[in-house]
Formats: sequence, C-alpha cells, structure tokens
Amino acid sequence: MFITKRPDATFVRGEGSYLYGEQERRYLDFIQGWAVNSLGHSPQVVRDALNQQASRVINVSPAYYNEPMCRFAGLLAELSGLDRVFFANSGAEANEGAIKLARKWGSVKREGAYEIVAFEGAFHGRTLATMSASGKSQWKDLYEPKVPGFVHVPVNDIDAVAKRITARTAAVMLEPIQGESGVVPFSVKFLRDLRELTNDYGILLIFDEVQTGIGRTGQMFCFEHAAVRPDILTLGKGIGGGVPLAAVLAPEHLCLFEQGDQGGTFNGNPLMTAVGYAVVKTISSPSFLATVRENGNYLESHLQDLSRELRLGEVRARGLLQALELGQEIGSAVVDAALVRGLLVNSPRPAVLRFMPALNVSRAEIDEMIGILREAIKSVT
Repeated sequence: MFITKRPDATFVRGEGSYLYGEQERRYLDFIQGWAVNSLGHSPQVVRDALNQQASRVINVSPAYYNEPMCRFAGLLAELSGLDRVFFANSGAEANEGAIKLARKWGSVKREGAYEIVAFEGAFHGRTLATMSASGKSQWKDLYEPKVPGFVHVPVNDIDAVAKRITARTAAVMLEPIQGESGVVPFSVKFLRDLRELTNDYGILLIFDEVQTGIGRTGQMFCFEHAAVRPDILTLGKGIGGGVPLAAVLAPEHLCLFEQGDQGGTFNGNPLMTAVGYAVVKTISSPSFLATVRENGNYLESHLQDLSRELRLGEVRARGLLQALELGQEIGSAVVDAALVRGLLVNSPRPAVLRFMPALNVSRAEIDEMIGILREAIKSVT
C-alpha cells in the first residue's frame, strides 16, 4: 500500500555506509534506516550472529525461556541499571508496552491513575496509543477518536509539567532528544528537574530512547548525559543493528504485569536476541563509544563550517544524531538533490536536515558527505 513518496531507486545490497542500486549505483547512507543500522549495512557481527543462531533454533515461543533472550536481558540490565526486560519487535511496540506498564502501575499503586504527561513535538510511534502520546500537529485529527489519557506540554518547561500533574497522573513520558522534530534536545537541567519533580509527586518517569539509545549520542544511553535514570526505559532501532528488535526496561518493583497482561508472538525470539546481544556487546565497548563521540564532534564541526560558508542556521548535535537548520523550507529539495548525487539524508521538518550515520562511520565518509551536501544545497539555493 502507498504510505509515503519513494524515489525511483531500488536498493539491492548494502555494505557499511553504502547502499547499492540495481545498476550498482553507490549511495552514501546518512540515514541508515532512521538510526537503525548502528553498525552499518550487513555488518559481519550481525551476519555471524544470524548464521550461528539460525543453525541452532530460530523461534521457541515467548511461553518459554531461550538462551539468547536470557543472555541479552542480563546484558541490558547490567548496562542500564534496571532489573527486568520485556522484548518487543519495534520501538512503537516498546512504547506501547511502557504505556501499559505505567497504567498498570497507576491502577495498582496510585488509585487508578492513568494519565501520562507528554510533550509537544514528540514522536513515540504509530500504534494508536503511541500516536496519541505523540505531539505531532499533523496527527491531530487523524484516526479519531484517539486513545484518551495523554496531555501535552511545551518542551523544557518544568512549570508546565507541574501544572498538569494531578491525582490522575501516572507518568511523564519523553524522548531526551526529539528526533522527528529535528533533533530537539531537552536540557540537562530540565531532565534533572523533571526527575526531582516526578520523585516528589510519586509518579513514574519514562524515557523513550528508541532513537537516542544504544550509543547513538556517544553514551550507551542518553540519560547518562544528565546522570538521571528513568523508571521505565524503551529501546529500539539501533538495538538490533538492522533486525526488528526493541525492549522495555524497568526495575523489579515496577514489573506488575500478570499472566496474560502482555505478550507477543515473536517477542524475545532467539534469532533476534542473539543479534541484539552481539550488536550491543560491540557498541558498549568504551573505546567504541569514545570513537562515536570523537566522530560526532568531527561531523558537528564540519556542519558548523558548512553552515557558516553557506549562511545556513543552527547545528544541533549529540554524538552521531545531528541536525542542520537550513534557514528556509528547502529540505525536500536538498534531499532530492543529494539523492541524485549519491547521498541519502533526511529532512524531518521542511527547513531541517537530520544526520544518522552508522556509529562506525569513518571520517573519510563524513568528508565525502559534506562535499556532496555542499553541492546539493548550492544547487537549490
């Protein structure tokens, strides 16, 4: 079915930072499946994990434990400081699970509280509940009636959050950096104030790190930059390095699901969790994360130079999740011009470009991207 405008190019294979079309036309990919291919296209570590696990067992049903699921859950718990993991297949499904868990907690522990405070500009997924939690103005009248119980406040406004907390409130939910809004960060001060506020009111704090987690910002999790830990954490996209995988994490005392409350046919299957373990084990290396930070600084510096050269706008950056303000609504035209020149970039807003390269992108590839981007922007201005 039609869901979006797609260019004519059809990709047949990928390697590292590059995709290849049917006639072996090469494209430098700075989208990487929307921050999904954390180690680039078809990395050896993913192929090895798939091959090795596929020769053992692929699926055993979520009614049973399997070895890769347990091993990967242990790794995520160790890295995050949270006790329990529920595996899912997409970020939207993980966020749906977080909403369910928060409402279950509110029902059991806060006298039926069910409302969740969310933020303008937020994007939490495309299930009906996660669209209701999102703050995209384009979705305001889509698929009505939406799921009730979500209230939205401005980004970085702690007073607005406090005013919307009532006896009905179970949680506050946010992305530490709003990716679909154009890489819009919450300030460190706001995140710390929010952690204190939710503690004071006795409600939960949910971090949607589907896009910002698993090394994307130069730390394993974005919450580490503010030195605050959420009560519920969701992960997706880069956690599987290209395969469909996501997770909800929470401490033991919040894990209130009873038999039949939550599940999913493919959740925690050994094939995907074997890949997730291999990907996360690779990314969690301190030297790997240090390189993400260094290359993030390198990309940011070159985008700043390009912005000054072409008289563009602000560069927003955290690790290898970055955005460039264009100063005028030419984002789609730049994307098209870049594609013709063999570069894949994303325009989440009409005047913004977003960059989500592989976490192991090279400086030579960053240089190549900047050169093509310069030509693309000049061609439409």
